[in-house]
Amino acid sequence: MPKSVRTPEERSADPAAQEMLIFADDIGLSTAFSRADAMVPCNIGAAGMCCKLCGMGPCRLTKDGQTGVCGATIDTIQARNLIRAIAAGGAAHSDHGRDMAFTLKAVANGETEGYFIRDVAKLRTLAAGYKIPIEGRAPEAIANDLADLYISQFGQQRGEIVPIQRAPAKRQKLWKEQGVIPRGVDREVVEALHRTHIGDDQDPTHILHHAIRTALADGWGGSMMATDISDILFGTPAPILGQANLGVLKDDMVNVVVHGHEPTLSEMIVAASQTPEIIEYAKAAGAKGVNLAGICCTANEILMRQGIPAAGNFLHQELSILTGAVEAMVVDVQCVMQALVSLAENFHTKIITTSPKVKIKGATHIEFNEHKALTIAKDILKVAIDNYANRKKTRIPNVRESLIPGFSHEYINYMLGGSYRASFRPLNDAIMSGRIRGVAAIVGCNNPRSQQDFSHTYVTQKLLKQDVLVVETGCGAIASAKLGLLLGEAGLDKVGPGLREVCETVGIPPVLHMGSCVDNTRILTVLTQMAEEGGLGDDISDIPAVGLAPEWMSEKALAIGTYCVASGAYVIFGGSSPVGGMPDRVEDSDLVLKYISEGWEELYGGKLEFIADADVMIEKTLEHIDKKRAALGLPAYEPDKFGKSDRFGNAEGHFRHGDERMLELEALPLAQRREALYGASPN
Repeated sequence: MPKSVRTPEERSADPAAQEMLIFADDIGLSTAFSRADAMVPCNIGAAGMCCKLCGMGPCRLTKDGQTGVCGATIDTIQARNLIRAIAAGGAAHSDHGRDMAFTLKAVANGETEGYFIRDVAKLRTLAAGYKIPIEGRAPEAIANDLADLYISQFGQQRGEIVPIQRAPAKRQKLWKEQGVIPRGVDREVVEALHRTHIGDDQDPTHILHHAIRTALADGWGGSMMATDISDILFGTPAPILGQANLGVLKDDMVNVVVHGHEPTLSEMIVAASQTPEIIEYAKAAGAKGVNLAGICCTANEILMRQGIPAAGNFLHQELSILTGAVEAMVVDVQCVMQALVSLAENFHTKIITTSPKVKIKGATHIEFNEHKALTIAKDILKVAIDNYANRKKTRIPNVRESLIPGFSHEYINYMLGGSYRASFRPLNDAIMSGRIRGVAAIVGCNNPRSQQDFSHTYVTQKLLKQDVLVVETGCGAIASAKLGLLLGEAGLDKVGPGLREVCETVGIPPVLHMGSCVDNTRILTVLTQMAEEGGLGDDISDIPAVGLAPEWMSEKALAIGTYCVASGAYVIFGGSSPVGGMPDRVEDSDLVLKYISEGWEELYGGKLEFIADADVMIEKTLEHIDKKRAALGLPAYEPDKFGKSDRFGNAEGHFRHGDERMLELEALPLAQRREALYGASPN
């Protein structure tokens, strides 16, 4: 029976997306949304009950007690499928980290064009933590040694990867006891693939034991190193004013959308677009200049460091082309749809691939090389500018929202106490007193099988009203940005009374943008610092916090979820489970599902669950937060206890600032107060 076709409103909660989907339907062009409606998923494969790892299959298990040709049971097949997805996701993010390490090495040796070390302080801090000599040494010499250390972590065969030492001491001890500390990033990924070859590991719990090790190699290895190096080379993020949604595209400028995940490319495109040469080239073509916008995690990278606007998240990549206003979409790696090329053929947009690892049939390929980065970036922009003359009618939705991105863990530490009192103490105290009930990290993708952005923003808003502070990365962060939740004003009427006091006192939005998907490691660092600060236990698993991926779709999300579980977090995924089985027909299909929840919780204090209903996700989140509060001996959450202090939370002695500047700001109208705190609003 054909699947019903959803309305634009059912496909996306975003009005800009709805506008473009109506246009696509009217002219008969397909998008990920319409293809999802037309494609009925295989329920056997979706439940992880299909094995195609050898030529004797594929084997589809649909009956109780059924096995594959080799005798593999449902739980073995599901465990194999899950670890392979985790290995692929971990490989994608960690390979990004490897490329960043090689770039750092090249910059340190003066072999690149346009790059330099922007955050020397972070470089020195990281190097000192790894016992690399820093006194009396040039930044380039320190960077060279740090790059060598990081590069070695990928091919290392024995021992322990070094970033592990940044986890809480209690967590490190647990990992050592369980034997899951990664030896080297590549070794764990290769072993995951080896174990799942025909005739190898056939004990599902043993397979899942290595899944933890493989995920940790990403979260506390490749991804963490990628974030470190991005900060060193491009600057550690701090709050900056930006905008999000398709309305950031400009009718009178050359629009170039950068999409993917590599900041080495996007940062250099930003630099090139601001050179007099490119500006004059664009004006000669009849445009006022070059307007850059980002999609997906590339958007987050340049948004949080440069204030470059985000055109949208994952499911906006096709919609931006539908505007007819994009001269070029420049892509590198990960989350780039092959459908872009065929869609762009109906418009003037050029799809330009740049990575030596990624080509798309029919796209223009201009290979990016860090050694000639600025020159290549200019060449790419000139291709886009030359295409401006081919633009026809545009239909840019007049929908955009301002936001404040860039809350790195370093800035959060600073904002809570200033230069001389930087500390996580105020945050811990707010949780201990009950002003903040707990913390939720809401991250991950969009999925066209669900209503775009709805689960992200619905869960976020409901938790904010329950005084839960929210931190976000990736496409989830852009979803909240498009709804205005990443502004200080959101803390005035969209949150509970206790959290409102904290937001007003510190001067922060109730949703903190922490970067791209790879920057989920920043969240691990924040949780570690909270544990080390005291008062909330001595490990991540003690903290009243939950991780959520409401609209997940990628293998990277599974790797992220697993390393967060291994770190002690309760993680909830929305949508369907890749190991959910088919309980109505197969009684023994839930062993893996139970193990990644109950089994992992017993071993690591964290668990992974798949919950389709957004309200149940919220209920489970609050239940877990309250359980952790009770275990710490903290007072039960009382929503009416706070909110009676003055506008800057001075009543009960918490977060006392009391300086004249705060009193002056309080007297200003909202718009002027916002401008004073965050800078002038964009036109």
